Amino acid sequence: MPLFFSYFPIVFLIYLMTRRNSMPSYKALPLCALLLYFIMLVVFARDPVLVHAAVLDGLLIAWTPIVIIAGAIFLFRTMEATGAQATIRAWLNTVSENKVAQLMIVGWAFQFLIEGASGFGTPAALAAPVLVGLGFPAVRVAILCLILDTVPVSFGAVGTPTWFGFSAIDLSAAEITEIGIKSSIINGIAAFVVVFIALSFLVERKALVQNAVFIVLSILACVLPYVAIAFVSYEFPALLGGGIGLVLTIAFARLGWGLSQAPINVRDFQEQDSQEQDSQERASEETRPQVSLGALLKASFPLWGTVLLLIVTRIPQLGIKELLLLKEPAWILELGSLGVLSVSASLVVSLQSIFNTPETWSHSLLYVPSFIPFGVISLITLYLYRSGQGRRVVNETLVQMQNPVLALLGALVFVNLMMMGGDQSAVALIGQSLAELTGAYWQFFAPFLGALGSFFSGSNTISNLTFGGIQDSIALGLGLDRTTILALQSVGGAMGNMVCINNIVAVASVLALGNKEGYIIKRAVLAMLAYGVVAGISGVLI
Repeated sequence: MPLFFSYFPIVFLIYLMTRRNSMPSYKALPLCALLLYFIMLVVFARDPVLVHAAVLDGLLIAWTPIVIIAGAIFLFRTMEATGAQATIRAWLNTVSENKVAQLMIVGWAFQFLIEGASGFGTPAALAAPVLVGLGFPAVRVAILCLILDTVPVSFGAVGTPTWFGFSAIDLSAAEITEIGIKSSIINGIAAFVVVFIALSFLVERKALVQNAVFIVLSILACVLPYVAIAFVSYEFPALLGGGIGLVLTIAFARLGWGLSQAPINVRDFQEQDSQEQDSQERASEETRPQVSLGALLKASFPLWGTVLLLIVTRIPQLGIKELLLLKEPAWILELGSLGVLSVSASLVVSLQSIFNTPETWSHSLLYVPSFIPFGVISLITLYLYRSGQGRRVVNETLVQMQNPVLALLGALVFVNLMMMGGDQSAVALIGQSLAELTGAYWQFFAPFLGALGSFFSGSNTISNLTFGGIQDSIALGLGLDRTTILALQSVGGAMGNMVCINNIVAVASVLALGNKEGYIIKRAVLAMLAYGVVAGISGVLI
């Protein structure tokens, strides 16, 4: 009975969001969270105090992705209001008018770099509006960005899913390095499949064949340094691989290497709404003037300024990261049974002992990518352009955030309830049942358990923390190589990024897509299944 009710909320949520007349996420997620709340109390007979603590913790945790999304929306509304977006669009057309080249520069290499610096769903939120500005249909851009923001994820946010995600397991430094190497190789192999799948949502098969050489060169430009760096570091493969790959991809596009001269028609789907059609019409009507270096640097400041600020605040050796994460309380307030609220000198806000339980929550206001870098860079951009559009940008951001706030509050309560209970949590029961079903063939299914963790939590790191121990025990019990199984877990957590509720809500919110989350999930899940098959086979071979 507990196993049935572990699966039921997930199946019900997927049904609500993918049926023909799908329910929008801002209604489906809170509804399923409420259903799960009663299941925890009635079926699992959880302590009501612990359940309520988990609910409050989920509501508080939700504000991390909420402020990240709000910051990303604010940044791109600023770029639109100042005209920076139009200038970047014009420059990208001078680099190459080839649509495949534009998709690989922004959707693949640029996202690769951003994932290495930040993670948190930031890459798709940054790249998707740029591609829509170039005239690509928004819904399909969202799918492409989600699918492509997977390969670098095992080393996202300066390697956090690898070095921190497996911190609860007793692993030697050599074993962690080996996990990183194997993860990079498996992800690198899968890249040659998922990149072509992602592109197929926007360009026809003929165009993919005609431009295949360029696509492969761009993939190699990111993946080769990514794998090579994994042999010496598990912090910088995605960051350095993405940086090198972005420079090389732009160079390949300028030189025209592997690019067809034949015109490429972007797929015209019936699902495309009027907003998408308008953006395409605007792009086709615009002239393509030459953009001076000064104008380009100014217009692209929101992008390169964001990347630079992310890198500076993420590399431990620079010392800024440590300052932004200081947790020593500078101010403490007793809130009775609600818990103990504290604020550190670096504005790390914490709530300890929620309802007198072990549940705790913290939010690093200056480290989580919201005010820094999005808010800071947006304000500087408005100043550089002497724009008086600040009030308008704020109002547009607040309006666009209304539904995502409800969706994310529901999502994080749902996640917290699914994960409460340790070895007897709903998530753990699902993992154990899948392991029993597959037996010695587990290595083919290990990536999908990792993906399940990302689907729930929105984080490869949390997926590794949640399922790493289970994967390790399964590997030891079945006599499988533990570093290979843990690498497959990490790869699974990465590929689960494309169907993660948080990321889908984030990119849909930035693009103002409305009720399209279910539509996106149904298409992204096919790419995830292909990724998982490649990962499983690769895990046997390495």
